Amino acid sequence: MDFGLVLQTDPPASDVVALMRRAERNGFTHGWTFDSAVLWQEPFVIHSRILEHTERLVVGTMVTNPRTRTWEVTASTFATLNSMYGNRTVCGIGRGDSAVRVAGRKPDSLARLGEAITVIRDLAEGREAVVDGTAVRLPWVRDGRLPVWMAAYGPKALALAGEKADGFILQLADLYLTEWMVKAVREAAEKAGRDPSAITVCVAAPAYVTEDDSPQALAHAREQCRWFGGMVGNHVADLVGRYGAHSAAVPDDLTAYIERRQGYDYAHHGRAGNPDTAFVPDDIVDRFCVIGPPEAHTAKLAALRDLGVDQFAVYDMHDAKESVVDAYGEHVIPAFR
Repeated sequence: MDFGLVLQTDPPASDVVALMRRAERNGFTHGWTFDSAVLWQEPFVIHSRILEHTERLVVGTMVTNPRTRTWEVTASTFATLNSMYGNRTVCGIGRGDSAVRVAGRKPDSLARLGEAITVIRDLAEGREAVVDGTAVRLPWVRDGRLPVWMAAYGPKALALAGEKADGFILQLADLYLTEWMVKAVREAAEKAGRDPSAITVCVAAPAYVTEDDSPQALAHAREQCRWFGGMVGNHVADLVGRYGAHSAAVPDDLTAYIERRQGYDYAHHGRAGNPDTAFVPDDIVDRFCVIGPPEAHTAKLAALRDLGVDQFAVYDMHDAKESVVDAYGEHVIPAFR
């Protein structure tokens, strides 16, 4: 199993670079950042610095979207980084949440997302693609490679990931839902004539390492990670709006917890103490996140690995960023080498 670190690009950018360097020293193989141009600093500028100051770390977006950047610009940006640093990027992409909603737009359609996945990958790897009716190619690309991993939750999005994407990003670490969603992606890939095992599966969720499993330690960890249930809830609310609250298409295990959700202010997006996530119960935090002493992390991640997960990406947005990276380097990552 590989390990990634996910950060917001809060200023100063030097802190983001330093934490990514620390992650590489601790055995992490991937470094991810949000892509939401209003809420945080421009990720690709910082990606360039991360790549310059690391040796092996693969860097990507978790996640970009087809609306806030034109597709040829996204492809050219990734291709430029790959040309400079040797094919060390991954394009994580989804329909769009904070990046588009903060700017007053709606997430893109799945049809547009599927088209964008193909176009961005083709252009970044030097092939011709059609952008808004015009054939385009980046003539300077040489030996480019850009895996495109798609974030998804709902049945149609999961099917699209299986049909089109090189990887599947699942932003929660619940064992039951992971099994259900990975199966849906792999079945869609097989139906599309693809090799299901060739699709990389990345689970991304907050991790908080405690010294013990005392009630006090676990309670603090839950409060530091409760924001995540609210972030996932934005996507779940979309699914409920599309399929209904108790639809056979989407498991109740995913949708039931948002019944008391009363809105969401993106000013607190992805931050510990988010006041809009009080509705998230403790059991959802425990299921969606990975908290507790190191042995609890190792046990849950081993179970995820057995479900077909290839990478666990740590959302590191809490009061213990450095110590979690170090604890993973000392206790967790060695157990999977």
